[in-house]
Amino acid sequence: MTKRKSYRRDTIRKRIRKIVTGSSDYPRLSVFRSNKDIYCQIIDDTEGKTLVSLSSIDKEILDLKLKSNIEKSFNVGKLVAEKAIKAGVSKVKFDRGGYLYHGRVKSLAEGAREGGLKI
Repeated sequence: MTKRKSYRRDTIRKRIRKIVTGSSDYPRLSVFRSNKDIYCQIIDDTEGKTLVSLSSIDKEILDLKLKSNIEKSFNVGKLVAEKAIKAGVSKVKFDRGGYLYHGRVKSLAEGAREGGLKI
């Protein structure tokens, strides 16, 4: 019997979360990818607080009227970096959430780097 993709992603996600934890100095940039949209949060795990969050369904991204998901992901990364810098965060640890570092996830990370975050 074969295992489902969601089971495989969940085991990878758990393996990553053992290593990547956010602190007040280095919060965690967490990514969730659905079929249509992408969501990201900057989380301080020691306090259990979300410092900044953004997704491709927010008004700021929808106003850009982008067609491809790669472009949306890049702009989500760029805007979350700008919000994080305003909140006083300049360095983060990247938590890809069990997804491959490819496509939309890679585009989000590149956008965050271009926006000024150090990953």
